[in-house]
Amino acid sequence: MPESKTDKSITRSPGDINFSTVIASSVHDMKSSLGMLLHSLDGLRDEHKGALSESVHFNTLQYEAERLHSDLIQLLGLYRIGEQCLSAHVEEHFVPEFLSQQLSRHQPLLEGHNVAYSVEAEDINGFFDEDLLTGVLNNTINNAIRYTKSQIRLTARQDNDYLVIGVEDDGKGYPEHMQQSNSAGPKPLDFETGSTSLGLFFASSVASLHQEVDRQGFIKLNNGGSLGGGVFEIWLP
Repeated sequence: MPESKTDKSITRSPGDINFSTVIASSVHDMKSSLGMLLHSLDGLRDEHKGALSESVHFNTLQYEAERLHSDLIQLLGLYRIGEQCLSAHVEEHFVPEFLSQQLSRHQPLLEGHNVAYSVEAEDINGFFDEDLLTGVLNNTINNAIRYTKSQIRLTARQDNDYLVIGVEDDGKGYPEHMQQSNSAGPKPLDFETGSTSLGLFFASSVASLHQEVDRQGFIKLNNGGSLGGGVFEIWLP
Protein backbone atom coordinates (compact mmCIF):
# COMPACT_ATOMS: atom_id res chain seq x y z
CA MET A 1 0.00 0.00 0.00
CA PRO A 2 1.57 3.32 -1.02
CA GLU A 3 2.36 5.92 1.63
CA SER A 4 -0.20 8.69 1.89
CA LYS A 5 1.08 12.14 1.07
CA THR A 6 0.48 14.99 3.43
CA ASP A 7 -1.62 17.80 1.98
CA LYS A 8 0.68 20.77 2.41
CA SER A 9 -2.18 23.21 1.86
CA ILE A 10 -3.43 22.55 5.40
CA THR A 11 -0.12 22.48 7.24
CA ARG A 12 0.46 26.22 7.45
CA SER A 13 0.99 27.36 11.01
CA PRO A 14 -0.46 30.57 12.47
CA GLY A 15 3.07 31.96 12.59
CA ASP A 16 3.16 32.04 8.79
CA ILE A 17 0.30 34.52 8.63
CA ASN A 18 1.07 38.22 8.30
CA PHE A 19 -1.53 39.51 10.75
CA SER A 20 -0.82 43.15 10.00
CA THR A 21 -1.82 42.53 6.38
CA VAL A 22 -4.93 40.60 7.46
CA ILE A 23 -5.94 43.40 9.81
CA ALA A 24 -5.32 46.07 7.16
CA SER A 25 -7.50 44.11 4.71
CA SER A 26 -10.26 43.79 7.30
CA VAL A 27 -10.08 47.49 8.13
CA HIS A 28 -10.37 48.29 4.42
CA ASP A 29 -13.52 46.15 4.16
CA MET A 30 -15.04 47.80 7.25
CA LYS A 31 -14.23 51.24 5.87
CA SER A 32 -16.02 50.39 2.61
CA SER A 33 -19.08 49.11 4.47
CA LEU A 34 -19.20 52.21 6.65
CA GLY A 35 -18.92 54.37 3.53
CA MET A 36 -22.03 52.68 2.16
CA LEU A 37 -23.80 53.15 5.51
CA LEU A 38 -22.96 56.87 5.54
CA HIS A 39 -24.24 57.22 1.98
CA SER A 40 -27.52 55.57 3.06
CA LEU A 41 -27.79 57.86 6.09
CA ASP A 42 -27.38 60.89 3.84
CA GLY A 43 -30.15 59.52 1.61
CA LEU A 44 -32.45 59.01 4.58
CA ARG A 45 -31.81 62.55 5.79
CA ASP A 46 -32.70 63.93 2.35
CA GLU A 47 -35.88 61.82 2.19
CA HIS A 48 -37.06 62.72 5.69
CA LYS A 49 -35.62 66.18 6.28
CA GLY A 50 -38.39 67.37 8.56
CA ALA A 51 -38.28 64.33 10.83
CA LEU A 52 -34.59 63.44 10.90
CA SER A 53 -32.81 66.80 10.83
CA GLU A 54 -33.94 67.48 14.39
CA SER A 55 -33.56 63.89 15.62
CA VAL A 56 -30.91 63.64 18.33
CA HIS A 57 -30.67 59.86 17.86
CA PHE A 58 -30.19 60.12 14.09
CA ASN A 59 -27.58 62.87 14.39
CA THR A 60 -25.71 60.83 17.02
CA LEU A 61 -25.81 57.78 14.75
CA GLN A 62 -24.42 59.75 11.81
CA TYR A 63 -21.74 61.43 13.92
CA GLU A 64 -20.49 58.13 15.39
CA ALA A 65 -20.48 56.49 11.94
CA GLU A 66 -18.48 59.42 10.54
CA ARG A 67 -16.04 59.22 13.45
CA LEU A 68 -15.50 55.49 13.04
CA HIS A 69 -15.08 55.88 9.26
CA SER A 70 -12.47 58.57 9.87
CA ASP A 71 -10.63 56.35 12.39
CA LEU A 72 -10.45 53.49 9.87
CA ILE A 73 -9.06 55.81 7.20
CA GLN A 74 -6.38 56.91 9.65
CA LEU A 75 -5.50 53.33 10.58
CA LEU A 76 -5.06 52.42 6.91
CA GLY A 77 -2.94 55.52 6.36
CA LEU A 78 -0.72 54.74 9.34
CA TYR A 79 -0.35 51.15 8.17
CA ARG A 80 0.82 52.36 4.77
CA ILE A 81 3.21 54.83 6.41
CA GLY A 82 4.58 52.02 8.57
CA GLU A 83 5.07 49.88 5.47
CA GLN A 84 6.79 52.85 3.78
CA CYS A 85 4.36 52.72 0.88
CA LEU A 86 2.67 56.08 1.40
CA SER A 87 3.98 59.41 0.15
CA ALA A 88 2.46 62.83 -0.38
CA HIS A 89 1.37 63.56 -3.96
CA VAL A 90 1.61 67.33 -3.79
CA GLU A 91 -0.46 69.41 -6.20
CA GLU A 92 -1.54 73.03 -6.28
CA HIS A 93 -4.99 73.88 -4.86
CA PHE A 94 -6.99 77.07 -4.31
CA VAL A 95 -7.24 76.94 -0.52
CA PRO A 96 -10.58 78.76 0.13
CA GLU A 97 -12.34 76.46 -2.34
CA PHE A 98 -10.74 73.38 -0.80
CA LEU A 99 -11.84 74.39 2.71
CA SER A 100 -15.39 75.15 1.54
CA GLN A 101 -15.56 71.66 0.06
CA GLN A 102 -14.49 70.16 3.38
CA LEU A 103 -17.25 72.00 5.23
CA SER A 104 -19.87 71.06 2.64
CA ARG A 105 -19.14 67.37 3.30
CA HIS A 106 -20.10 67.94 6.94
CA GLN A 107 -22.96 70.37 6.33
CA PRO A 108 -25.84 67.97 7.17
CA LEU A 109 -24.13 66.90 10.39
CA LEU A 110 -23.26 70.47 11.36
CA GLU A 111 -26.79 71.66 10.77
CA GLY A 112 -28.19 68.61 12.56
CA HIS A 113 -26.19 69.61 15.64
CA ASN A 114 -27.09 73.31 15.24
CA VAL A 115 -23.43 74.26 14.76
CA ALA A 116 -22.70 77.45 12.81
CA TYR A 117 -19.77 77.16 10.39
CA SER A 118 -17.64 79.47 8.27
CA VAL A 119 -14.40 79.77 6.29
CA GLU A 120 -11.95 82.62 6.90
CA ALA A 121 -9.13 82.13 4.41
CA GLU A 122 -6.78 84.32 2.44
CA ASP A 123 -7.10 84.05 -1.34
CA ILE A 124 -4.04 81.84 -1.67
CA ASN A 125 -2.97 78.67 -3.41
CA GLY A 126 -1.36 75.85 -1.49
CA PHE A 127 0.67 72.78 -2.40
CA PHE A 128 -0.45 69.60 -0.62
CA ASP A 129 -1.85 66.09 -1.02
CA GLU A 130 -5.61 66.63 -1.23
CA ASP A 131 -6.60 63.12 -0.07
CA LEU A 132 -4.26 63.10 2.93
CA LEU A 133 -5.26 66.57 4.07
CA THR A 134 -8.94 65.69 3.63
CA GLY A 135 -8.39 62.76 6.01
CA VAL A 136 -6.82 65.07 8.58
CA LEU A 137 -9.58 67.68 8.32
CA ASN A 138 -12.37 65.07 8.44
CA ASN A 139 -11.13 63.90 11.81
CA THR A 140 -10.46 67.39 13.12
CA ILE A 141 -13.88 68.72 12.07
CA ASN A 142 -15.59 65.69 13.64
CA ASN A 143 -13.75 66.35 16.90
CA ALA A 144 -14.69 70.03 16.74
CA ILE A 145 -18.37 69.07 16.29
CA ARG A 146 -18.10 66.96 19.43
CA TYR A 147 -16.50 69.60 21.63
CA THR A 148 -17.79 72.92 20.30
CA LYS A 149 -20.62 74.87 21.88
CA SER A 150 -22.05 76.42 18.74
CA GLN A 151 -19.42 77.44 16.13
CA ILE A 152 -16.68 76.02 13.93
CA ARG A 153 -14.39 78.00 11.64
CA LEU A 154 -11.82 76.84 9.09
CA THR A 155 -8.95 79.26 8.51
CA ALA A 156 -5.98 79.57 6.17
CA ARG A 157 -3.06 81.96 5.93
CA GLN A 158 0.57 82.16 4.89
CA ASP A 159 3.14 82.44 7.68
CA ASN A 160 6.91 82.43 7.15
CA ASP A 161 6.60 80.53 3.85
CA TYR A 162 4.26 77.94 5.39
CA LEU A 163 0.62 77.33 4.50
CA VAL A 164 -1.24 77.26 7.82
CA ILE A 165 -4.68 75.63 7.83
CA GLY A 166 -6.65 75.79 11.07
CA VAL A 167 -9.83 74.43 12.62
CA GLU A 168 -11.24 76.56 15.43
CA ASP A 169 -14.21 76.07 17.75
CA ASP A 170 -15.79 77.81 20.74
CA GLY A 171 -15.54 74.88 23.14
CA LYS A 172 -13.40 74.45 26.26
CA GLY A 173 -10.18 74.06 24.26
CA TYR A 174 -7.34 71.56 24.41
CA PRO A 175 -6.00 70.46 27.82
CA GLU A 176 -2.47 71.56 28.68
CA HIS A 177 -0.83 68.16 28.18
CA MET A 178 -2.16 67.95 24.60
CA GLN A 179 -0.86 71.42 23.73
CA GLN A 180 2.61 70.39 24.90
CA SER A 181 2.57 67.08 23.00
CA ASN A 182 4.64 66.80 19.85
CA SER A 183 2.43 63.90 18.61
CA ALA A 184 5.49 61.80 17.90
CA GLY A 185 3.52 58.62 18.49
CA PRO A 186 0.14 57.29 19.60
CA LYS A 187 -0.58 57.93 23.26
CA PRO A 188 -2.04 55.50 25.84
CA LEU A 189 -5.82 55.43 26.16
CA ASP A 190 -7.19 58.20 28.36
CA PHE A 191 -9.95 56.36 30.27
CA GLU A 192 -11.53 59.62 31.38
CA THR A 193 -12.09 60.98 27.87
CA GLY A 194 -11.71 57.83 25.75
CA SER A 195 -9.05 59.57 23.68
CA THR A 196 -6.11 57.69 22.13
CA SER A 197 -4.72 60.76 20.27
CA LEU A 198 -4.68 58.59 17.14
CA GLY A 199 -6.02 61.49 15.09
CA LEU A 200 -3.21 63.79 16.20
CA PHE A 201 -0.60 61.13 15.45
CA PHE A 202 -2.10 60.69 11.97
CA ALA A 203 -2.20 64.46 11.39
CA SER A 204 1.42 64.81 12.51
CA SER A 205 2.46 61.94 10.23
CA VAL A 206 0.66 63.47 7.26
CA ALA A 207 2.21 66.87 7.96
CA SER A 208 5.72 65.37 8.06
CA LEU A 209 5.17 63.74 4.64
CA HIS A 210 5.01 67.27 3.19
CA GLN A 211 8.62 68.36 2.75
CA GLU A 212 10.51 71.05 0.92
CA VAL A 213 14.32 71.03 0.93
CA ASP A 214 15.21 70.93 4.65
CA ARG A 215 11.74 71.77 5.99
CA GLN A 216 8.79 69.52 6.76
CA GLY A 217 5.25 70.03 7.97
CA PHE A 218 4.07 69.89 11.58
CA ILE A 219 0.98 70.49 13.69
CA LYS A 220 0.21 72.88 16.55
CA LEU A 221 -2.51 72.86 19.21
CA ASN A 222 -3.47 75.89 21.23
CA ASN A 223 -6.46 77.70 22.68
CA GLY A 224 -7.96 81.07 21.87
CA GLY A 225 -8.25 82.04 18.25
CA SER A 226 -11.17 84.08 16.97
CA LEU A 227 -13.75 81.84 18.69
CA GLY A 228 -12.00 81.45 22.04
CA GLY A 229 -11.85 77.65 22.06
CA GLY A 230 -9.54 74.98 20.67
CA VAL A 231 -7.32 75.76 17.68
CA PHE A 232 -5.82 72.98 15.58
CA GLU A 233 -3.25 74.04 12.96
CA ILE A 234 -1.34 72.09 10.34
CA TRP A 235 1.71 73.87 8.92
CA LEU A 236 2.82 72.81 5.45
CA PRO A 237 6.00 74.11 3.74
